[in-house]
Amino acid sequence: MSSPRVAMLSVHTSPLAQPGAGDGGGMNVYVRSLGEALARSGVACDVLTRAEHPGQEPIVELEPGLRVVHLDAGPPAPVEKHALTGLTDDLVAAAREHLQCGRACYTAMHANYWISGAVAHRLKHELDVPLVATFHTLARTKAEAGILDDPEERSRIEAEVVRCADVLVVSTPDERAALIERDADADRVEVIAPGVDHTLFSPGDRAAARARLGLPTDRPVLLFVGRIQALKGVDLALGCLGAVRDRRTELVVVGGPSGAGGPAELTRLQTLAGQLGVAERVRWVPPVRHERLADWYRAADVCLVPSRTESFGLVALEAAACGTPVVAANVGGLRTLVDHGHSGFLVDGRVPGEYAAFVDRLLSQPRLAVDLGVHAATRAGRYTWSIAAARLRRLYSDLDARALVQCT
Repeated sequence: MSSPRVAMLSVHTSPLAQPGAGDGGGMNVYVRSLGEALARSGVACDVLTRAEHPGQEPIVELEPGLRVVHLDAGPPAPVEKHALTGLTDDLVAAAREHLQCGRACYTAMHANYWISGAVAHRLKHELDVPLVATFHTLARTKAEAGILDDPEERSRIEAEVVRCADVLVVSTPDERAALIERDADADRVEVIAPGVDHTLFSPGDRAAARARLGLPTDRPVLLFVGRIQALKGVDLALGCLGAVRDRRTELVVVGGPSGAGGPAELTRLQTLAGQLGVAERVRWVPPVRHERLADWYRAADVCLVPSRTESFGLVALEAAACGTPVVAANVGGLRTLVDHGHSGFLVDGRVPGEYAAFVDRLLSQPRLAVDLGVHAATRAGRYTWSIAAARLRRLYSDLDARALVQCT
C-alpha cells in the first residue's frame, strides 16, 4: 500500500450530525476532527456511518483524503442507538461491500464506540484487517456512576473487542488503567489524547461575545454545554444556580434532548428549575454549530461540567482554550484536563452547594478568575488534533507490519 488508509467506523452517529442533538456529541467532534487531521497528515480516512435519510449521498467528500461513507443498513430513518445491534448483520454486510479489498486497501479499521466495535470485530476476521478500538465510555463505568440504561449485550461485546482488538486507544492514563483492570493486555492499550481546534477556540472579548449572542452584560453567566441526558448532570447545574449567592446569575444550557429518554429528561429539568425557583434565570438554547460554541464559552464567567462520568471531556477543554474557568466533576478525564485551583476547580460528590462555593469564589474574585482563565488557555495549548493524528499515523503504520491478534 503506497500510503496509509483507514476505515473509521462510527455507525451510530455521523460526523456530519449536529453535536448536542440526538446522539450527536463529543464523539462526533472527535471523529470529524481526527479524520480531518489524519487526512492532512497523509492518512486517507473513510468514515463509515449508517445512512439515516433516503436522500443522503452514498459518499460525501469533506476534504481531500476524508470521506463519509453512508452504509445502507436498516430503514432510511433514525434508529435509537441501542436498537442498532439488531442491525449488526446489515451493517457488517454494507461495510464489507465498501471494504472488500481488505488489507490491500486499508491499513486498519478504527471503531468508535461499542456498536462500531461489534461490526468491526466481525470484519477483522472476514477481511484480515487490523482492528483499533476506542470505546469513549464503558458500560461498567456508566453503571458505577449509576447510569443503567445499556442493553445487557454491551458488556459482553466490549469484553470481546477488548480481547481481540489489535490496539485499544484511550484518552487518559486513568482510562488505560480501567481497561487493564478489565483484562486488556497492557501492551495493546495506547493513550492518545484528543485535541482542540485552537483556530476556533481561543480567548476573546467577553462583552463582544455577549453582544453577539444577546446576553446581558450586567450579570454573571454560567454555561452548560452538552446533550440533555441524565449522564451529563444538568440537574446539578440547576441546583448550583439555585445555591449561588448572586441572585442575578443566569445559567445558559446549550444542547438538546438525547436518546429515547431525552424529551422526558428535558421536561423533568424544566420542572426542577421551577421547583428550585430559578426558571426565570435559565436560558435553554438549542444545539448550535460546533464553531459557534466559541462565543458561548467566551461569554460565560464559568463553564460547568457536572457529568456523572466523562472519559475525556471535550467541553471542558474547549472552554479552557477560550480562557473560561471550568468547575467540573472530579471524574474520569476531567481530572486530567482541570488543574484544581490553577485552571479551574474539581468537585468531589454531587452536592450543588459545593459547586456553588467554587462559582462564588470566581464571581467574587475577578483577579482569580482571570488568572485561572489564563492558566486554562495555556494548559489547553498542549492538546491539538495534529499531535493526535501524528501519533495515530505511527500506530497505524506499526500495525501494518504486525500479525493480527487472535481472539482468546
